[in-house]
Amino acid sequence: MKVTVSIDVPSIEEGLAFFSAAFGFGETARPHPGYAVLTAGETTIGLLAKPAGTSPAKDSDDVRKYQRHWTPVHIDFRVADFEATLKKALDAGAISEQVHRVPGYPPVAFCSDPFGHGFCIVGLSTLDQKCCS
Repeated sequence: MKVTVSIDVPSIEEGLAFFSAAFGFGETARPHPGYAVLTAGETTIGLLAKPAGTSPAKDSDDVRKYQRHWTPVHIDFRVADFEATLKKALDAGAISEQVHRVPGYPPVAFCSDPFGHGFCIVGLSTLDQKCCS
């Protein structure tokens, strides 16, 4: 099984600009004008162009909002160079909401992207570096 996370963004161009600058994603396919596939290393995400104010589902009273919002699902970017990745994300337009640097544990930054979606940047632990790098 292969899992791809798709992210609603106001426009493909805005999403591509952020995820490229922050995490090094590049567009690898555009199977539809409103959907782009981005890849960085072995990671693939999808961007869906969904303008603010549009309905997320048939018969829903809710609308898409691109200011900060809460969702129970978010992406963790597990990275070897925590400080450099956090700086790149902030320079690209992310907001750092909280950073934890606890001795003996990998650092974690709770952030949001320019579209209001929460995500975390997590430094690799010793275990990650042995088995997953």
